[in-house]
Amino acid sequence: MDPKNTLPGLNKNLLILHFTVFIWGFTGILGALISVSAVSLVWYRVLIASLSLFLYFKFNKTALKLDMRSFFKLIFTGALVGGHWILFFASIKLSTVPVTLVCLSSITLFTAIFEPLINKKKISKLEILAGILIILGIATIFKFEGRYTKGIEAGLLSAVFASLFSIINSRQVKKFEAPVIAFYELSGAFVWISIYLLFTGGFNQSMALRGADIGYLFILGTICTSLAYVAGVSVMRELSAFRVALITNLEPVYGIVMSFVFFKDMNKMTLGFWVGAVLLLSTIFLYPVAQKQIARRKNQA
Repeated sequence: MDPKNTLPGLNKNLLILHFTVFIWGFTGILGALISVSAVSLVWYRVLIASLSLFLYFKFNKTALKLDMRSFFKLIFTGALVGGHWILFFASIKLSTVPVTLVCLSSITLFTAIFEPLINKKKISKLEILAGILIILGIATIFKFEGRYTKGIEAGLLSAVFASLFSIINSRQVKKFEAPVIAFYELSGAFVWISIYLLFTGGFNQSMALRGADIGYLFILGTICTSLAYVAGVSVMRELSAFRVALITNLEPVYGIVMSFVFFKDMNKMTLGFWVGAVLLLSTIFLYPVAQKQIARRKNQA
């Protein structure tokens, strides 16, 4: 394959991914602004996202037919998607936006571990080294932000779920169009959360929305979910799950800056938090540099 032909497409996908990650960075702000619980919030989010995608398909007369095996695979993957978002917003409500977003950076670590196991590939020593440094960063945050332990735990588990469905999607996108994958997974998330709410008596007065919630949820469900989710899945035709996870770690940078603008959350953080955050984020940003240097030395050998 001619590199000259692949490079423009790759650059385009990188730009789409960076724009998508910027949008995702705003979801933490919306999550903090919306008044309902994390489970109710995600239920509304996936409902709006699924409906908007369904209307998009109807307008464009796009076929949604899948074989039964693929249908159930995407619906069950939706459980991971829903679980990720519930834990993400629960983490925000149990801690702060910066703490949650930094914890979400551990997606890189979990992807470095899970992707080779799922795809039956050799585990990269460089990825594992990066993962160890990320663990040290997270451990530092745990040590100095003990009052947010539950929020940190929810944030880390959210990252595990995100890593798993990203790896699954990197394989599914080779067989189906990204909007189709997004529709079935978001619909799956809606179904599983609805079942949970039904059996736990969650459909009650606590789901009532305030005036401002409706506008925030509409933005969250359309721009930050259906549009961003489709874009995030589509780039996986060219980019690996680990590469996507690595770039996704820009989300904390965008989110923390926006958190400061909206809530002044940075003033609540201790010096220990920033030490851990710098260690974690610097590892993420220096990884591609180290990867290029190693590849260059191998080519010269």
